[in-house]
Amino acid sequence: MTRSPYELSTPSDVLARLHPRLSAYFGAIPPGHVGCGEGVFDVVGTPRRWLWPLLAWFARDSVMFPVWERDVPFTVENRPAHVRRGRAGREAHPAVRAHRTFRFRSGSRTMVDAITAEPDGLVDHLGRHGRVSARLRAEVDAHGPDAGALRLVSTRVTFRALGREVRLPAALSPRVTLTERFDDEADLQRVSLVLSAPVLGTLYRYEGAFRYEIAPDTGRG
Repeated sequence: MTRSPYELSTPSDVLARLHPRLSAYFGAIPPGHVGCGEGVFDVVGTPRRWLWPLLAWFARDSVMFPVWERDVPFTVENRPAHVRRGRAGREAHPAVRAHRTFRFRSGSRTMVDAITAEPDGLVDHLGRHGRVSARLRAEVDAHGPDAGALRLVSTRVTFRALGREVRLPAALSPRVTLTERFDDEADLQRVSLVLSAPVLGTLYRYEGAFRYEIAPDTGRG
């Protein structure tokens, strides 16, 4: 992969405002290498237990999990890939596939997603089968407390079933906000994800910090 999905889909003036350490994180992963991270999430999940049956359904495809835990160790592996979309899966889009393994008290669970560069921009395909997709808008502040951080905000959510994609109307669509920033004092990358919905508010979130490096790929995640 010569250019990452972020580089293919995000205006160069936006990427130029990224913190240098984040530029490496969101840049292309060289052939034969993998991006490896390890850290701790301060919180994962939701304390609203009435949502857990729905989250258990998403957990079957490695999207979200029915938990509410603090101080959760985790690892992440990012690998270059191609995701096939479109009719009969003929369109192969450049992607970065991520495996985030959470070490919960009940055992380890792995979240899977793939970020692709598509004609209409950056898209995150959630789960092992990518049945849920979110179109993302990339933002980077030049000034203020979040200067240099990358913020990804969903602008459209679709579900794929029986070979068709169904777009949720804005009034019902959940919103994903992912923020990645680098903490120079702690020498850590900090990440925050919030899934919210109209009227209901926050449905799911995780927040934590980790260290990340690009290393030779000696196995498959």
